[in-house]
Amino acid sequence: MKKKFNNSLNINNVGEIVELYGWVQKVRNLGGLIFIDLRDRSGIIQIIVKPENKFYEKSLELKNEYVIKVIGEVVERESKNKNMETGEIEVELHELEILNTSIDIPFSITDDTTALEDTRLKYRYLDIRRNEIKNKLICRSKVTKAVRDYFINNDFLEIETPILCKSTPEGARDYLVPSRISKGKFYALPQSPQLFKQLLMVGGIERYFQIAKCFRDEDLRSDRQPEFTQIDMEMSFVNEEDIMNINEGLIAHVFKEIKNIDIPNPIPKMKYDDAIKYYGSDKPDLRFDMKINDITNIFQNTEFQIFQNIIKNKGIINALVVKNSSDKYSRKDLEKLNEFIKTYDANNLFYLKYNNELSGSIIKVMTSEEQNDLIKQLKLEENDLVLIVGGPYTITKHALGALRCKLAKDLNLIKKGDYAFTWIIDFPSFEYSEEEQRYVACHHPFTAPKDEDIDKLLTDKGNCYSKAYDLVINGYEIGGGSIRIHDNNIQNKMFQALELTEEDIKEKFGFFVEGLKYGTPPHGGLAFGLERLVMVLTETENVRDTIAFPKTASASCLMSEAPNVVDINQLKELGISVNK
Repeated sequence: MKKKFNNSLNINNVGEIVELYGWVQKVRNLGGLIFIDLRDRSGIIQIIVKPENKFYEKSLELKNEYVIKVIGEVVERESKNKNMETGEIEVELHELEILNTSIDIPFSITDDTTALEDTRLKYRYLDIRRNEIKNKLICRSKVTKAVRDYFINNDFLEIETPILCKSTPEGARDYLVPSRISKGKFYALPQSPQLFKQLLMVGGIERYFQIAKCFRDEDLRSDRQPEFTQIDMEMSFVNEEDIMNINEGLIAHVFKEIKNIDIPNPIPKMKYDDAIKYYGSDKPDLRFDMKINDITNIFQNTEFQIFQNIIKNKGIINALVVKNSSDKYSRKDLEKLNEFIKTYDANNLFYLKYNNELSGSIIKVMTSEEQNDLIKQLKLEENDLVLIVGGPYTITKHALGALRCKLAKDLNLIKKGDYAFTWIIDFPSFEYSEEEQRYVACHHPFTAPKDEDIDKLLTDKGNCYSKAYDLVINGYEIGGGSIRIHDNNIQNKMFQALELTEEDIKEKFGFFVEGLKYGTPPHGGLAFGLERLVMVLTETENVRDTIAFPKTASASCLMSEAPNVVDINQLKELGISVNK
C-alpha cells in the first residue's frame, strides 16, 4: 500500500529511505545522470539515477506516463527549485519497479496543454491528471467535507431522498425513466429534492441537509449541466433571517476552510427591484462599480424622435458611465457593443464621449440644456464614456446589465481573487408568461408570500412579493431558497392565483398537498449549487472543470459515448418503440 505522497516530503526528511509510487512526468538524461520527474496526486518529486546504479539501464526504458514504484534516499538538492513544493530535495534511486507501461498519450499532461476541450473530454481520465482539473476536484471534495462538518455540528441530519420520483412541474423538462413493471408509466429523475425535503419537515426532522444529485433536461451553458449537485437544506420553526444566518455561517466556514478568507458578516442584502434597477440582473456582480443610471427625465421634452417614442410608450432611457474610457473605444468598437446589446433584444446603443464637452452619436439632437443636465446628473469627468439604451423597462435593464459585465471583462475591472457577496431578497411572487398569457410562480407554488401581500394574491399579482432569497457571489447565483407556505388557506389561495384546478393540484402535487394537511410546521430552506460554488472558489468560468466526468453542451459524454442506442429487446421489455 502506498504510504507517502510526494509533497509530504521536505528538507526535514533528508536521510530517510522512502517508498514512492506514481506516474513518470518526464525523463531527462544529463551527462550520465538520469532525472525522473515522478508525479502523484500531490505533486512532483525529482528522482536521480547515477550511472553506477544497477537500475540505470532500466531507467532508460521509462517513458511519459509509465507507472512506477521507487525506493530511495531523500537527499538535499544542490540546485534548488523554488517553483516546486519539493524543490529543496530529491530522491536518490535505490530500487525501481515498472508497474505498468503507457501508449503514447493524445496530449501532454501539463497545465498549458494546447489540446482542444473535446479531445480532453474524450480522454477525461488523462485530463484529470493535469493540475488544472485535479485541483478543482480536490477543492470540490474539501467543500463537501466542510459542508458536512458544518451542518452536522449544527444539529442537521443528512438524509437521502429518492432518485426515482413522480414527474412534477418544476420549471425544466424532466429526465424520464420507463417502468418495466408498470408499462406505459414513468419515473422522473429529481430536478431537486424540494417536495421530499418539505415532507421531511412534516415528518418532524426539523433540520435536514443532503448533498443531492439533481437532473434537468434543459439547454446548457457554461455554468449549467444536465446532472448537477445541490447542497440542500431545510429547517423548521424559522423565518427568513434564520435561514440566511445559518447559511452565512456555512459559506463563512467553507471560505475559511478552502481559501482562508473571512467573508463579510453579515452579508449585505439588496432587494430584487433594486438589483434590476441598478444592475440589470438578479445576480449582480458587485466586484466593480458601474451602476445603471436612469436618465429618462432629461429627455422628457426631447426633439429626438426615437426617445420621444420610447417615452410615449412608457419605456425608459438608461445609461452606463464607463469612467476614463472614451479613448479606449473607437467607432468600430462601439459598433460591436451595439451588436452585443441587440442579442438582448435592445434596438440601439447610443454613445457620448466627454472631453471638456460632449460628442457622440446623438449630440446633434440634444439641446444644450439636455447636455448640461446629463453632465451634471451623471457627474461626468474628463474622458468618460456614456452608453445609452432605451426601450421597455425589462429589456433595457437586462441589456445594460449584460453590457456592464462585458465592459468589466474588456477593461479588466475585476481583480483576481476579489469576492463580492450579496443576498437578493423580496423576489416577486409571480411573473407574467406571454406564452401562457397568465401569471405563473416566479419560484414554485409553495413559496410563501410576504405577510403584507397575502391579500393581494388574487387582486394584484404584479405587486406581490415573496419570502425568497438568493445568495449571489461574483455575479453567480450560488444558492436560493424561500420560506414555504405551511398554512392550507394560504396554499389554496396561491393555487387559485395560479389558476390551478382541483384536478391539476391532485395530478401534479397530490401526495405532497395531502401531507401538508397533517400539522405542517413553519419551515424554509435553501439549496446551493455545489458546482457553481466550486467555480467561484477555483475562479473558473466553466462548470465542466468542477465535475469529474462532465457532459458537453449537447448533453453528451464524449468519453463513454452516452447517450447511445440500446438493444431492441430492452425496449420491447419496457413496452417502448422508437420513432425515427
